[in-house]
Amino acid sequence: MSDIIYLETADGTCYLSLVTDACSHKIVGWAVGETLEALHPVAALRMALEGLNGKMLNGLIHHSDRGVQYCCNQYVQILQENNVRISMTQSGDPLENAIAERANGILKGEWLNDLRLNNLDDCHKELSRIITFYNNQRPHMSVDMQTPSLAHTAAKKFKSRWKKKIYFVKPREKR
Repeated sequence: MSDIIYLETADGTCYLSLVTDACSHKIVGWAVGETLEALHPVAALRMALEGLNGKMLNGLIHHSDRGVQYCCNQYVQILQENNVRISMTQSGDPLENAIAERANGILKGEWLNDLRLNNLDDCHKELSRIITFYNNQRPHMSVDMQTPSLAHTAAKKFKSRWKKKIYFVKPREKR
């Protein structure tokens, strides 16, 4: 699941691109930049794919909203080269990207809304600290009170704790 968070700093806005594993809720890829250009989501995607070391790509589905960053040729090409199926929200409704939005909400509500960030370097330093804590120390109810990192390596399935089931739309065939 991918999404972008806007962060205010004393120097202006920064944009955090996240790739979150839907099963473990682990943030597996991230990048921060001063623009909404696709290069930052691309960097987050590359980090997520490199973390897999070529494993588990068979059957992998990448879900995002319909932001131009996720529809651009470079992003789509990386997914296709890695045989990752593409899923996007139909209406742009945040509920259709709920897991990514939940990770965003946790990061904002527990850390980012209270931080006074000066610039991009400050933002990167704090995000590195926060994401490390989020992945390795903060337990999540949705994965039986384990941390996302532990859940990511677990061999078991976790009980579904959300009411609305998530359905992925099969991408259209090329004509």
